[in-house]
Amino acid sequence: MKPLILITNDDGVRAKGLRTLDEVAMEFGDVVVMAPATNSSGKSHSLTTERPLRVTEIKKEDGLEVYACDGTPVDCVKLAVEYFCPRRPDLVLSGINHGSNSSINVLYSGTMGAVIEATALGLDAIGFSLLNHNPEADFTASVPYVRHIIGQVLEKGLPTDVSLNVNIPRLAAADIKGIKICHEAKAQWLDSFEQRTDPQGRPYWWLTGKFVCNNPPQTSDEWALANGYVSVVPIHPDFTHYAAINELQHISFNGPIVNSI
Repeated sequence: MKPLILITNDDGVRAKGLRTLDEVAMEFGDVVVMAPATNSSGKSHSLTTERPLRVTEIKKEDGLEVYACDGTPVDCVKLAVEYFCPRRPDLVLSGINHGSNSSINVLYSGTMGAVIEATALGLDAIGFSLLNHNPEADFTASVPYVRHIIGQVLEKGLPTDVSLNVNIPRLAAADIKGIKICHEAKAQWLDSFEQRTDPQGRPYWWLTGKFVCNNPPQTSDEWALANGYVSVVPIHPDFTHYAAINELQHISFNGPIVNSI
């Protein structure tokens, strides 16, 4: 039996990166696509809780089914696994995102929110991103790396509760040096809300910001991408900082609380 691969993204069901990813995935097995009907970038791990979800069938043919859902990327994964996949997926893919999801961006990313949700469901999952925000970005150089990584994961699997965050530099194929297994660089967005005025004279605020990552180590994703490598970062849903458990023992969090009022 062919592998069953579930695909989603956060750029929307019509995104060029999604089409590239499903074309590569079909080389390996049967594909079900459940993607947001519209752009859902920055939705992270959000769920739709205050209204029903609607699904539209886009395409249904041998080996490929495509659906649009009016929810978030995480909604798409949960709904597809429960109702639209004929069996439990062998692999969940998200992307190919138009733009970076390296370092701290993984916290905001709808692409990676879907991946983390799949991991929480006990499924192997990979998120792919290209460092190019253009809706008409050229994904040609990405394809060999996407194909190789999918093939390796289908063949060998991933560690329990681990998924992959794959970022691909915006370079010609000949200029990409290879793949590096990395950790997330320590970086941040220095956000700034710009106040503006609408035609009715009412104030509103527009999020702007500057990405700051100073001197990333050679073991990090930002260094790899800046130096021509595809970065692969293993991630998992458990946010616990285990080393800090012992470090916090000297703080009296445990025990009864005395109400002095």
